[in-house]
Order: sequence, then C-alpha cells, then structure tokens
Amino acid sequence: MKTSSKFLVDLIVWFLLLGNVLSNEYTTFNKLVLPPNVTGPASAALDRGGKGPYVAVADGRILKWQGPTTGFLDFAYTSPNRTKKLCDGTNDLKLGAICGRPVALSFNYKTSDLYITDAFFGLLVVGFNGGLATQVSSGFKYLSGIDVESYTGNVYVVDASLTYNIRDMTQPGFKPDSTGRLLKYDPRTQRVTTLLSGLSGAGGPSVSSDRKYVLVPEYVNNKIQRHWLQGPKKDTNEVFLTDCGNPKNIKRAANDGEFWVAVEKQVQESPTLSEPHGIRVNGSATVVQTVPLPHFFNMAIDVVQESNDALYVGSSDTGFVGVYTN
Repeated sequence: MKTSSKFLVDLIVWFLLLGNVLSNEYTTFNKLVLPPNVTGPASAALDRGGKGPYVAVADGRILKWQGPTTGFLDFAYTSPNRTKKLCDGTNDLKLGAICGRPVALSFNYKTSDLYITDAFFGLLVVGFNGGLATQVSSGFKYLSGIDVESYTGNVYVVDASLTYNIRDMTQPGFKPDSTGRLLKYDPRTQRVTTLLSGLSGAGGPSVSSDRKYVLVPEYVNNKIQRHWLQGPKKDTNEVFLTDCGNPKNIKRAANDGEFWVAVEKQVQESPTLSEPHGIRVNGSATVVQTVPLPHFFNMAIDVVQESNDALYVGSSDTGFVGVYTN
C-alpha cells in the first residue's frame, strides 16, 4: 500500500514539474518601440557584449537599441542608393531596389562582423562601426534566413525559392513552391555551396553549439530538418521535428545544445486561427518549454532570440520588438 502511495505522489510531482516546463515562465512584457512609421523588425540580434538588440526593418535599415532614453538609432544599411528622405519609414517593396530590405541578421562573435540577408541585395556584411554594408554574394531570389558559425566563420543562409522573390510572396493567393535551399558561404574562399534543397517555406537556420549539425525550419511542411556537418552522418539530412506548429526561424538558446523556435500553432477551438509561441527544443528533438506569446496574438512572429534571461521577439507586422522576462 505504501508503494502505491509513493508511486501516486511521484506521479503527481512529475505532472506538476511537467506543467511548469510547459508554462509561460516569462510573465513580464515590455515593448522596445521603433521610430515613428517604422515597421517590420523581422530579426533581432545581440552582439558579443550583449548589447542591442539590432533589428532589420522594412525601410532598409539596421537599427540598434541604445537604451530607453535614446531608443533605436541607425546602425547600418544595405543599399548604396538609399536616401533617408525617400526611404525612412517606407514599407513599399517597389522601393526595395533603392532602399534595400534587410531580412535577417547574425553576428560573427569572433570578429564582431554583422552578416545580413537582404531580399534585394543578397548576402552582406558590416563591421562593428556600422554604415554601408558590403555585398559578399548575390544572384539569389530571396535570402530569408541566416546563421553564422563563429568558430569557422562559415555563414549558413536559406534561399527561400529559385522561382519567387519577396514581392511575389506578398501577393494575394500566393502558393509557395518547394525549391528552397540551405546554402553555406565560406568567407575564406567566397564560395557558396548547396547543402540541402527541395525546401518549402524555409526560414532561418541555426547551427548547433557543438557545430555538428544545422537545423532548418520548413513553415509550409510543418517540420524542421537537420543537416549533419560532422560525424558519421556528415553530409546527410533527416527530419528532426514534426507537429510542432509552423516553424519560422530558429536561434540557439542560452543552454548549450538547445534552440528557440518561433512557431505559429493552430487554436484548437478555431482551426482557421493561429497563435504565436516560442518553443525551446534540445538536440534530441524534445520540446522542453513552450512559451505562449499573447501580446502578439493574431500577428505572425518571425524570431525568438534569448539573451540575458530575456526573450526578444521580432515580427514583420509590428512597430516594436517584444521583450519577455521572468
């Protein structure tokens, strides 16, 4: 009888612990508000000193958060033809070839270089002083995501489609194809190689902290794929995680071997509605934490970036970066 009671107590404790893991421990929410009329912080990156976030916005700039007194200030831009008079505050994709449209950011923490994917100008890099970024590779339809592996300096990017560009993808009734690719850019040789193809709705990749593999989300196919960079499975691919919602971008978590994934999950009561969540997964493809993001309800989120015990949430639909803390 005592054994049965102990089992029941252990079972209750286990469920309580599980509920805590799955709950939203990030109870405090604040907004880092962008300058007037500026929208679309689809990416959020922090430098090796933990400063920022740096965000890519719709009018072609990369902005840096300088604290609550100063707010966001210009840090870098991607187009040599950009003028503040024409471009500041615009979200008109017809001006993309003039103003630029940076989409995703990732630091090389060894050199402090910031790598940028731009929907019109391809892959670029800018130093720690900011300013006009240098184009290092072009000829893509739409680079949608990026992650820099600082030890080797290799840059992993996703080309969302061989057929469609960002303007096509914003048209009503657009149906994505399956021609997306995971690419590797080697800054030493300046070569781009294809690691994985046939992706649909691919977003931002993330290299594991041990550099053994890279994860790639497929929003349309509702799954995450893993491409092995080292070990006995090197140069092979496998399905890493399914049924996690529609994943958008992946970022390394503070804990080694873990990742934060920005996802949209269907509302059970209404299959036509979805809610944004951040999910934390480990290298065994186990979801160890799910964080609902209620302040972004009915908005598509693009990135969940962890730094200094906070989650920075970016969305192409907002005029702010959301910050969740415990």
